[in-house]
Amino acid sequence: MGEKVRVGLVYGGRSGEHEVSLQTALAVMKAFDYSKYEIKPFYISKTGEWRAGDMLLAAPTGLDQLRLAGGSAIIGTEALMPVFGSIQAADDLAAAPATISSVPAEVTISAISSDIPAPELEAPIDVVFPLLHGTFGEDGTIQGLFEMANIPYVGAGVLASAVGMDKITMKKVFAQEGLPQCIYRHFNRTQWQKDSSFFIMEIEVALGYPCFIKPANLGSSVGISKARNRDELIQGVEYALRFDRKVIVEEFVDAREIEVSVLGNDEPRASVVGEITSSSEFYDYKAKYIDGKSMMHIPANITQEQSDSVREMALRAFLAIDGSGLSRVDFFLRKEDGQIFINEVNTMPGFTPYSMYPLMWKESGVPYTELLDNLIQLAIERHAEKQTIDYSGGGPA
Repeated sequence: MGEKVRVGLVYGGRSGEHEVSLQTALAVMKAFDYSKYEIKPFYISKTGEWRAGDMLLAAPTGLDQLRLAGGSAIIGTEALMPVFGSIQAADDLAAAPATISSVPAEVTISAISSDIPAPELEAPIDVVFPLLHGTFGEDGTIQGLFEMANIPYVGAGVLASAVGMDKITMKKVFAQEGLPQCIYRHFNRTQWQKDSSFFIMEIEVALGYPCFIKPANLGSSVGISKARNRDELIQGVEYALRFDRKVIVEEFVDAREIEVSVLGNDEPRASVVGEITSSSEFYDYKAKYIDGKSMMHIPANITQEQSDSVREMALRAFLAIDGSGLSRVDFFLRKEDGQIFINEVNTMPGFTPYSMYPLMWKESGVPYTELLDNLIQLAIERHAEKQTIDYSGGGPA
C-alpha cells in the first residue's frame, strides 16, 4: 500500500434500503481522516447501474452529490471487471497485491472484449468498504464479487452475509447453537398459494394473535406488518410477498428491544448493551428513519447478569454464522419474566454517527473514527489470512 490507504466506498444499491445506504455513506465519508485515507466512491443506482466518482479530497456536503451524476458509468456485469482488476491465478494468490482498480471514463463492454485492449487504469484501491444494506448488498452477492476479484473488503463474508440476511436460515443456525428464540413459522410463495389455509391454521394454533409477518430477506423493517386477526394475517403475508419469495411469521413478545455491537474476526468483542424505545407500536421503518422520536438508551437499564448474558449470546451468534468485521445483534427481553430471546444478526447495521452500532462502541470507549480504522484493519487482516490457503486442493500445479 502507498502512504495513504485507498478505500473504495460502495453504496446505494437495488434494495429497498437504498436511501439508508446513502445516509450511511455520507456519514462515513465525513468521518474518515483524509490525511490517512484516499476515498474512491462507487455508487450503485436503484436500477443496478454502477458509477465511479473521482478520488475524494474532502467529504461531500449532501446526499445528491453521492449519486455521482457526472461520474463514469459502468455498463453491465462484464464491464465491472476493469473495476476489480484481473483475478489472480491460484499459484499467485499469496504474493498478489489486494487491489480494486478505479474505472476510466470510457469503460464499456467492448472495452474489455478479447480483441480490444482494456484502458489504462488508475492506481489500485487497497480495500473496499461496502456500505450496502439489504438485497444485493448485505446478502453475500457483492461479497462474492469481491472474493472472485481477490480484494479485501470490510464486513462479513459470503456465508455470514447470506445467513445474516435470510431470517429463516439464520434462525435455524441459532437453533443449532442452542440460542433461545421466539416461536415462528415460515413458508414460500408457492407453498402459500397451494395451501394457505394450512399455514393460517398452524400460525393461529402455534403463535396466535397478534403476530408479526416479515419478508425473509429484507432489513430496516421494510415489508413488516402486525396482524391482530386472520384478515390482517392474510393481508400481511401478501404484503411481505411483494418484497421476497419467502415469509416468516413470528409470535408477539411483549418485550424490550435490546442490542449489542460486535467487532472483530475470529476473536470478536462485544460492546455495552443498548436499548431502543420505539415511537411506534413496533420498531418499523418510520420509527427508525423518519419521525426521529424513537429513543436510544446506552447503556441499557438492565442487570449486570442480563448484560453479561446478552453479550455472551451475541458473540456466540456472531461466531455461529462465521461473522467477521462487524455485526449488530438484536434481542428481546420479555417484560413478564426477563427471558432473553435472540432476534437477529445484522451484518451491515446502520452506521451513521447516530446509529446504535457506533453509539454503543462510543460508550464502550471506541469513537467513530477509531471504529473505521479498526474495520479497515480487520478487513486487511482477514484477506491476508486467506492468501495462505491452498486453493488448488493440494493437487499438481
